[in-house]
Amino acid sequence: MRKVDVRIERWPVAGAFTIARGAKTVVDVVVVEITDGMHRGRGESTAIYYHGESAESVEAQVRAVAGSIEAGVDRAALLSLMPRGAARNAIDAALWDVQAKTSGIPVYRRAGLDAPAAVTTAFTLSLDTPVVMEQAARAAAPLYPLLKLKLAGEGDRDRVAAVRRGAPDARLIVDANESWTDRDVQAEAAALVPYGVELIEQPVRAGSDHLLDTVASPIPLCADESCQDRPDLAHCFGRYDAINVKLDKAGGLTEALELVAEARAAGMRVMIGCMLSTSLGVAPAFLLAQHATWIDLDGPLLLQGDREDGFDFNGGTMLPATPALWG
Repeated sequence: MRKVDVRIERWPVAGAFTIARGAKTVVDVVVVEITDGMHRGRGESTAIYYHGESAESVEAQVRAVAGSIEAGVDRAALLSLMPRGAARNAIDAALWDVQAKTSGIPVYRRAGLDAPAAVTTAFTLSLDTPVVMEQAARAAAPLYPLLKLKLAGEGDRDRVAAVRRGAPDARLIVDANESWTDRDVQAEAAALVPYGVELIEQPVRAGSDHLLDTVASPIPLCADESCQDRPDLAHCFGRYDAINVKLDKAGGLTEALELVAEARAAGMRVMIGCMLSTSLGVAPAFLLAQHATWIDLDGPLLLQGDREDGFDFNGGTMLPATPALWG
């Protein structure tokens, strides 16, 4: 018979991680372990704070369904048993992991994905003054060929210009974190063209996506908060060129596989992203990222430390953990 264990772990952030909504100096992750008597599967998730989740509420959600999981609920049934979110993600990941170890068939094969290989992840520059962001970009550029800038609305053009000065050869993507809701999105995007920005994430508040109906952005727009799982795709069509898939939002790899397939069938491009997390948290997303247009799995890089069996990061190159920590 299965046994489910759940716990909260606290991991310090390297410095502070700052976005338009605030700063974090620690991140609490929820770890779920499922054992079948011989094998142990693990999953990790980070609460979606803008949905009102906390590590404690996620842990409580897991405990509420632990009996059903122990009785044999599978990944398909989990989609209807629980809502999307971090709790379902942690359980889904642990189920994939224990099934892979029990069967001897790795997750990527069970999921119909390619064998994992090295990928290039973005490295995130926290929101700050242009001077500080230029310094951060100059320090990061020798290691990270793809930089992601956190923006806040007022002063964003100066921030991007400063980062470009600090990292003249880096690829740049920006995350407005909904801060352009009351701004002229098309004009803001046009102002960033000279700096070679190749993607703009979530310019307007989720639920205000209709504001993009008349926007002809010269830079592709990517839905993040506006696209959690498959039901959200309908209001993204024609407004966004891409979606940022995060397993904590979607509620696990099982849902994310379908979300990616439907988005691509509709002609949308895909970014694979993450919350602040350890390597265990990004392991399922790493499999999904093998053919993504943009990859933003730097969660472990933004912490003071990582799990001993975590990924090997060579600058922006993310290499599979050996031996595999998951799946």
